[in-house]
Amino acid sequence: MDRKSGIAIVTGAGSGIGRAVAIALCKAGWTVALAGRREAMLQETAAMCEAGRTRIVPTDICEPGQVHALFKLVMDHYRRLDLLFNNAGINAPVKPIDELSLGEWQQVINTNLTGAFLCAQEAFRIMKHQNPQGGRIINNGSISAHVPRPHAAPYTASKHAITGLTKSLSLEGRSYNTACGQIDIGNARSPMTQDIQQGALQPDGTRLSEPAFSIEEVGQAVVFMASLPVTTNVPFITIMANQMPYMGRG
Repeated sequence: MDRKSGIAIVTGAGSGIGRAVAIALCKAGWTVALAGRREAMLQETAAMCEAGRTRIVPTDICEPGQVHALFKLVMDHYRRLDLLFNNAGINAPVKPIDELSLGEWQQVINTNLTGAFLCAQEAFRIMKHQNPQGGRIINNGSISAHVPRPHAAPYTASKHAITGLTKSLSLEGRSYNTACGQIDIGNARSPMTQDIQQGALQPDGTRLSEPAFSIEEVGQAVVFMASLPVTTNVPFITIMANQMPYMGRG
């Protein structure tokens, strides 16, 4: 089944990578439900997209009831779901693991992992039972799904766990025409990487201003993954600034 366009949900669509992906999907002909906690930011994203191709759905992905309401609204309005870009995420303060509070740990895990699980579960359930059956889930991993940054245990643990979620969804989806892949991003230029560009802590204790690349290129990568027929999957794709200190870091 070809999937050049369709109905998509993008979480964390109010800024950064989520916004760039939503804009790129709309340009490629997709209709996109914009999910995020801040309605004003979602309105800004919608204004940057092609008119008539977005629907704003304020959602806290840490709240199961709100997640269920998001997917129900999309199904009530569009009658199907073809793509979930599971993107919403946060980071914890950069500090040694022995100085982290339980609350700081739990906030990252609840958002980055449990929130992603809740969204994936709702999407999988829809894709399994809709007609035509199937769809695609793309999880936003990170370079940190492969190797850690110093003093970033919660974020690193959450992104390693996303890799496990991606593999499990990919395995379970085989029987239901549901593909699941992951995009691991290194230093896309966004508000989240401003500190990295100014000077990121390195494993030897120094700080280095790390190169970044255009966030619009992340959008193009997701559009490519989403455009494939569900008989074809890209399990993992890494996109990064070519000069960033990744290979061999740590």
